[in-house]
Amino acid sequence: MNQSLHKLIVGSGYRLILCLTLISFAVAVNAQVIDPMPSWNNVPAKADIIKFVNDVSQIDSVNYVPVAERIAVFDNDGTLWSEQPPYAQLAFALDRVKATAAQHPEWIEQEPFKSVLAGDLKAVMAGGEHAILELIMATHAGMTTVEFAQTVKDWLATAKHPKYNRPYTELVYQPMLELLTYLRYNGFQTYIVSGGGIEFMRPWTERIYGIPPEQVIGSSIKTQFELRDGKPILLRLPEVDFLDDKDGKPVAINKFIGRRPIAAFGNSDGDLQMLQWTTAGDGLRFGLLVHHTDADREAAYDRQSSIGRLDKALDEAGQKGWTVVDMKTDWKQVFPK
Repeated sequence: MNQSLHKLIVGSGYRLILCLTLISFAVAVNAQVIDPMPSWNNVPAKADIIKFVNDVSQIDSVNYVPVAERIAVFDNDGTLWSEQPPYAQLAFALDRVKATAAQHPEWIEQEPFKSVLAGDLKAVMAGGEHAILELIMATHAGMTTVEFAQTVKDWLATAKHPKYNRPYTELVYQPMLELLTYLRYNGFQTYIVSGGGIEFMRPWTERIYGIPPEQVIGSSIKTQFELRDGKPILLRLPEVDFLDDKDGKPVAINKFIGRRPIAAFGNSDGDLQMLQWTTAGDGLRFGLLVHHTDADREAAYDRQSSIGRLDKALDEAGQKGWTVVDMKTDWKQVFPK
């Protein structure tokens, strides 16, 4: 080979290796400086999350947790998306009453349907859990699981929140979306464990949160297998099957996941037992509460609220060392832009 050509080839190879080395170094450095949760201010809550994730995911850490055991559970209403003034599922039920009222003339004089049709939400809420359950049973049952899922999708495509005038699926918390992504990047499985209806959430959680339907746990009504015109269906019945709230949450986690999570995220007393169960396990554990303190960008409520009350869990957070997120000071933005 010509000596000049040999030198050119060798020199070019060296420059290519050097270039690739520099690129690899730049990528590694850049990966370290990129903020995994840019919608969070640099506050203790963010530092707590990052430290926990690093501790359990670095193989040389004394707190290392195998990937299969890296399970994080999230409440939905008030933790991943807005829950005030109405729960989204309650708004869905109210709209379904109005949409199907012509088929139920008896509702004109029957509470709580009478108040719904009159637009008196205060009177509806005064009926308490019994009234809400009656609305849910009347509007969520009597159809197949496929029909119900499509009804939910159709409603979400057009319904808008009364305060923000935005679709409900746009009222998810941007900082929590970033947290979900950050956890999954570090080998976590992320589950929803919510008091909301399991089949109300499943049609959209994968698109919005990246959480597939098989990783959604919620309250449910009974379903029944039937053959309709020779085709198998699952019919939704007007009977409660399971309430996934308060002490029901750890029971559901044990039943449907089969492993105790190492991290739990909530925002209310309805999540207290889930955080207790999660953080009582062996090894390093993490509990976090979203405290709604931002009346300007979202809402401010805690101990006296009829929706998403945060009282006992807030007290226990201080005793157990759980992280409490102050929405007003900890988050640069609340909703996606």
